[in-house]
Amino acid sequence: MIIYPTLELQNGRCVTLHRGRLEEPSIWHVDPVETAQGFAEAGAEWIHVTDFDAVDGTGENTALIETIIEHTGCSVQVAGGIRTRDRVESWIDKGAGRIVLGTIAARDPAMVKELANRHPDQIVLAADVWQGQLMTDGWRNPVAITPEDFLASYADLPLASVLITDIDSDIEQPDAQLGLLSKLAGLTRHQVIAAGTVHELDDVARLKYIPNIAGTLIGRALFSKNVDLGEALAVARPAPEPKAEFI
Repeated sequence: MIIYPTLELQNGRCVTLHRGRLEEPSIWHVDPVETAQGFAEAGAEWIHVTDFDAVDGTGENTALIETIIEHTGCSVQVAGGIRTRDRVESWIDKGAGRIVLGTIAARDPAMVKELANRHPDQIVLAADVWQGQLMTDGWRNPVAITPEDFLASYADLPLASVLITDIDSDIEQPDAQLGLLSKLAGLTRHQVIAAGTVHELDDVARLKYIPNIAGTLIGRALFSKNVDLGEALAVARPAPEPKAEFI
């Protein structure tokens, strides 16, 4: 299972949100580039970066994300407000390893399917779910299609992965949270990345044994030091196969 240490950027700062509320960010007073380099030094192979200013339509953190791509040595998965063909192509040209598409995938599936075929294994489909509804526009607007039908409509495409976020996840009800994730993961042939589910190290171990979960984003738990990245990476590694003893 791949651990994706996560940077969420707003006005050039590292932030985290509570249940997707862009207007109420928790601000972490750390340098984003140095933090990303620290993730790489801890052993991360991938970093996930979300641009909340692009999500909100109030600006962008493009130059900062470019610096992270250029100077960390990790593959970078970029998300947030990417809603045009040109924007997708631009990020690929800038060296992003994967591009996450959610809102535009619900609004213009024909375009996203074309992009997925043109850039196999570089497009990640994002399904953001709140109280059973698929949400778009920074988790603010529900759409008519169900999460199940949304995933089914992309079933035959060469996607890199499907990113499933349980927006309404409750830290005190991990079983209910994992129930939704397990259900949706079982409905797609694509490998699934979980988001919003890791609050402590044991959550990584739980995810590891859910079928079809290939990775998880970890953001707030790293910044609050509830989870140590090195320990999370160790837990996520495949268990060694037992070896027969020969005499």
